[in-house]
Amino acid sequence: MTQKASVGTIRPRGVIRSPLLSRQTRRWLGAGITYLGMTTLAFFFMIPLLWMLSTALKARWEVFAWPPQWIPQEPHWENFREALTRYPFGRFTMNTALLVVANTIGELLSVPLVAYAFARLRFPGRRSLFMLVIATMMIPLQAKIIPLYALFHRLGMIDTYWPLILPSFAGDPFFIFLMVQYMRTIPFDLDDAARIDGAGTWGILYRVILPLCRPPLTIVVVYTFLWTWNEFLKPLIYLNDFHSFTIQLGLAMFRGRYSVEWNLFMAATLISVLPVLVVYFFVQKQLIGGIASVGLKG
Repeated sequence: MTQKASVGTIRPRGVIRSPLLSRQTRRWLGAGITYLGMTTLAFFFMIPLLWMLSTALKARWEVFAWPPQWIPQEPHWENFREALTRYPFGRFTMNTALLVVANTIGELLSVPLVAYAFARLRFPGRRSLFMLVIATMMIPLQAKIIPLYALFHRLGMIDTYWPLILPSFAGDPFFIFLMVQYMRTIPFDLDDAARIDGAGTWGILYRVILPLCRPPLTIVVVYTFLWTWNEFLKPLIYLNDFHSFTIQLGLAMFRGRYSVEWNLFMAATLISVLPVLVVYFFVQKQLIGGIASVGLKG
């Protein structure tokens, strides 16, 4: 009996068991599960943004109602109008945009120059200076803010935009590090060929090297925009005039001494986030590609 049973389970040669699902069906099923998981994760990470929108549309007494309500009984769209008109948010936005443009120009002028010197030129102490620049990233802003304030106070620049703009023209060490790592991957044969054709150091930088550095330059522009737009501590310390405040200082005005108008605060915050979302929507491909290329080549 045992021999018959074992013989019965042996498949004849040449016979291939057909799978339960076809290859096309398995491919669609795998893609569906992947998209379902990604959609679930995206919804999970959007919960704070959705709660912000829900709070912005509520009346003040509904914000802390229990149990919490995702959808308000009556949407109060006038909260957005009141949030924008209570304080001069248009002026705050223009002030912040001015700082974004100035800082972006400063970083684009300084970072390639410093990085090119460290990555392509040969001079005594180059490695030590580069390590010194990188080491400055380890110093927290809180440790530098008092000496910087004393310096700008002596220069008479307090309550002006200069303390918020001038450091960008010296180059951010993080951007310098990224740019140096990327420039080192560009073959030095291009420099030699350009010198044979009569190009000087500036010509090699602006005609040969920089056109090949679009990925790290994109990172510099996007991160400068994000960091300047969301900066709170530096404007709080250096600016005193109400009309020169940035948008982050404007948002802080909704926080009173004893209470916070959360519905107006969330409405104003939601509006302030829109430019960041728009910028990321248009440059996400270049940003992700730039980070990937810098990470792989660096």
